[in-house]
Amino acid sequence: MKSFVRLLKCVREFKLPAILTLIFIMGEAVIEVFIPAITKDLINEIERGGADMNDILKHGLTLVLMAMLSLLCGGIAAVTCAKASAGFSRNIRHDMFNKIQDFSFENIDKFSSSSLVTRMTTDVSYAQMSFMMLIRIAIRAPMLLIFSIIMAFREGKDLAMTFVVVIPVLAFGLFMVARHAMPAFRRVFKKYDRLNESIEENVRGMRVVKGFSRQEYEKEKFNRAAEDICRDFTKAERIVALNTPIMQLCMHFNLIFILLIGSKIIISSGGTSLGIGSISMMLTYGMQVLMQLMMLSSIFVMLTISGESIRRIGEVLEEKPKLESPASPVTEVKDGSIVFDNVSFKYSATAERFALENINLDIKSGMTVGILGGTGSSKTTLVQLIPRLYDTTEGSIRIGGVDVREYGLKELRDSVAMVLQKNLLFSGTINENLRWGNENATDEEIAEACHLACADEFIESFPDKYETKIEQGGTNVSGGQKQRLCIARALLKKPKILILDDSTSAVDTHTDALIRSAFAQYIPETTKIIIAQRVSSVQDADLILIMDNGKIVSSGTHDELLTTSEIYKEIYEQQTNGGDEE
Repeated sequence: MKSFVRLLKCVREFKLPAILTLIFIMGEAVIEVFIPAITKDLINEIERGGADMNDILKHGLTLVLMAMLSLLCGGIAAVTCAKASAGFSRNIRHDMFNKIQDFSFENIDKFSSSSLVTRMTTDVSYAQMSFMMLIRIAIRAPMLLIFSIIMAFREGKDLAMTFVVVIPVLAFGLFMVARHAMPAFRRVFKKYDRLNESIEENVRGMRVVKGFSRQEYEKEKFNRAAEDICRDFTKAERIVALNTPIMQLCMHFNLIFILLIGSKIIISSGGTSLGIGSISMMLTYGMQVLMQLMMLSSIFVMLTISGESIRRIGEVLEEKPKLESPASPVTEVKDGSIVFDNVSFKYSATAERFALENINLDIKSGMTVGILGGTGSSKTTLVQLIPRLYDTTEGSIRIGGVDVREYGLKELRDSVAMVLQKNLLFSGTINENLRWGNENATDEEIAEACHLACADEFIESFPDKYETKIEQGGTNVSGGQKQRLCIARALLKKPKILILDDSTSAVDTHTDALIRSAFAQYIPETTKIIIAQRVSSVQDADLILIMDNGKIVSSGTHDELLTTSEIYKEIYEQQTNGGDEE
């Protein structure tokens, strides 16, 4: 209910169409209730044979007018409902997307990307359908149901007793159907997440799948997920399909009861106490009552299905960002100096061990720091704490002499540029991708950044140069080209701190050396942190850190580490003897 109330706030500027829908739906319902009673009078007038033609025309014109008014109300309600429900779903997606943009990495870790995709597509669609049913049917159905029963007892007398039997039977049957179908519907949504995850992994890793000839395996994995969803949906739909025979049973009972009892009354009274028009009216009211019960059952089923969707959407909208800017943030980063003061970190409070332990560092502004270590040594974790993608569990980090938690998140991250291990380019031109670093960058600044990153040489070889289209994910450029474009994009930020997370691994050692030389010459005041696998990438650094198992086990210059660190010496000798330096 809390999530449902929260979602209603997303109606916002579409309140007027929603209210108009309710008004016109109520008008349509009121008109439809009186049409069978007027039809009864018309049939009874004709049945008597001596009716005045003017009375017949009056009743006929009244029916035509009411039918046109009902059609007009229904048509307007359909238009306003479509506008309100489509706007409602647009606002939900807007709010969810904006919320996700404020999430920290810790929040993102809580939801898988496939789950977020399902919530913003399938779940929102179910929420939209429920909202549409609520403003169109949830008002109309109860009104028609109640008014039809009242009119039936008022006009039909004994014939209305059919509803005493039919309504409880149908209501109980539909309730039991919905109750047994719901568990299967609830299970489906979690399986949607797994299905989307399979699709996402397959599309992203298409080259790997084809490279290892695993297409059949991926097809089988997808088919299992799809079959699982199909099985649950089939079970649920098989139960829901019982609505129709229950409805038919009640409808036929209603028809037989009215015809038998009505005929008996007409015959016994000689047609004086009940007419054919009354029987026709009761059959119409009976159909209206049964149909509205059916509609209410559909609403109940849809609300129960969408209840899980609404809950899942609410989880995203109600999630509190783990990292927020302070009330009075520091808005200027003085320089690129970095101090780690007894920092320890773990990814969750329930984690058994720390990812980082007792990190103490003092990096002066403008220094070049290299980080080496094996897989799982927490090199990336260390640098992610600098722009406050995560908060430290223990200790503190100061940049420019100020604790990172005292900065505004935007100001802090604007001063730090990261080129991640997994480079990502967006669909669009090279120019558009580079301007992610600085949307106001001049052509000269873009060209200079590309020159520093050694990207200008291959860009100039493209026919369209900087207007060359980049496909989604950068699939039409090589790994090394992608890395150099990402470095150029980071340089356009003109950061106080530049972090390269193994981001030159796909370029040759000569290009790597040119990039590092350009850094030293053109951005000497920027603090540069380079995570690498090659000693040659960091051996000229002012400080080299050797990490193992979340700890800094050695630190110093290249010459110092050759004499003090067995790990560094072993790596250096292996790479040098293997010809990497050559």
